Formats: sequence, C-alpha cells, structure tokens
Amino acid sequence: MLLPTRRNFLHKTSLLAAVAACGTLPRVARAAVANRPKLGIQLYSLRGYPVEEALKHARDIGFEQVEFYSGMLPLDASDEQITATKKTVADLGMSISGHGVNRFTKDAAANRSIFEFAKKVGVPCIAADPDLDSFDSLNDLVQEFDIRIAIHNHGPNHRYNKAIDVLRVIERRDERIGACADLGHYIRSGQNAPEVIRLLKGRLYGIHLKDFAEMKDKTKGVILGKGHLNVAEVFSELQEAGFPANGALSLEYEENEQNPLADIRECFAVASAAMQKTSTTN
Repeated sequence: MLLPTRRNFLHKTSLLAAVAACGTLPRVARAAVANRPKLGIQLYSLRGYPVEEALKHARDIGFEQVEFYSGMLPLDASDEQITATKKTVADLGMSISGHGVNRFTKDAAANRSIFEFAKKVGVPCIAADPDLDSFDSLNDLVQEFDIRIAIHNHGPNHRYNKAIDVLRVIERRDERIGACADLGHYIRSGQNAPEVIRLLKGRLYGIHLKDFAEMKDKTKGVILGKGHLNVAEVFSELQEAGFPANGALSLEYEENEQNPLADIRECFAVASAAMQKTSTTN
C-alpha cells in the first residue's frame, strides 16, 4: 500500500482539526482529536542549521511540536531569549514538548535551576540522564513544579541500557518520574521497541523515534521502518499504553548532519502514516 503524501496527510489532519473546532464532530470524536499525541522532532536532528532556520524546516516538514536541546536553547538562556524562542515557535504554529537530555546530580540547587528553566519555557517534560544519587532531589522537584522527568536510555554500556534499568530506579518514586524511550538505542541494546513500550506503560512520557540497521552497539541509523523498528506496531502500542497527549513524541534522526531534510521528510511520512492508521482503526 502506498504511503499518503505529506500534503494529503496534512490536509486530512487540518480538515479534521478544523471540523472539530467548529463543533460539527461528535463530542467523543472532538475529544479524541484534542487528546491525541502530537508528532514532533528532537531538534538535535537539525543541529546543522541555525535555530530559527531549523524551526522553519520543522514547520515546513509538518511537525506539530519541537523538543529542544541545550545546543539550541541553553539552560542558562536569558528570559529575553526564552521569550523570543517561545514566540518564534508559536508563530510557526508549533508547541514545545520538552527539553533534554539533561543531567541531574546530587546538587539539589543545580537540579532546581533546570526545573526553573523548564517552567519558564513551559515544557511538561524534561528528558534526563540522572545520577543515581539525584532521585531524592528529583522526587521533591517533580512534586513542587509538576513537571515530569523522563529518563533517557543511551544504549549498551549506559547505566540505563535496558528498560528494566529504568524501572528499577523509578520504583517507589513519584509517578511523574518516568521514561523517555529512545527506541533506536533500545534496538542497539537488543530490545524490541513495542515490548519496551509495554514494559514502561504508565510511566512513559517521551519517545525518540529512531531506527537502526542492526541490533548491536555499533550500527548505522536508517529511515524509520528500514531497520528493526516496526513503526505501525510502535504506534499501536503507544495508544494501548495511554501515551499522554502532552508527551514528547519526537523523531530523532542523527545521520547526514549537514543535509538531513530529505531523510527526515521520509521518516515523517512513515511515522505520520502509521499514526494516522492507528487513529482510524481504533
């Protein structure tokens, strides 16, 4: 079956949103539109561009939200820089889903400064690589700020290599401490992405959509669906897992740094088709 073109997909999505806004859809259907996750991009994928150009590329490809990292919005950004960045994103018709990946340590004051930054940016989730002695601090901060922490895995030899490593550290912690599952890195760790989603159900607040050619440490990143990532099953499992509507659902494509746009468009088409099929068959 041919994938829908980006133009057709966006037209259908925009039409559905417009109809919902006009109140001509049944109440249940309007709620489904409002509560669906949005497909975004981790801006590290566009690191070869200045930030404003990267944001325009994200909008033109069709992403609804962006996830920042420190290279495009540093943790020590001024209030003026944060305000300007938020306005640029909003003017392009997108929202900001999260920021990361950020390290947390036993330094409670430093941890608090990251949460204060996240509150100014207005993000519901911080992707994190927390030291083991940071969790008492994080437990207090997620309650105070009502901002989620999503632990990001980085593949073999990382402290959060497997899904079970995340589950162990979040046990008995506030429910706002959960996971940002980098599905590509889980492939490198020899884990099946849909199974990871099932394991992390209820504590899954971020997704990095990424695919690799082989299930081993050293391997090549590929277009979604051309490696070990079953994209349709991923979106089906995300729906079953109740992935939150304000979760950071981000494509992350790390190859071809200087000219990634064609590859990212192809990944977007694959993900959009799978997402649309899931929403219309459930």
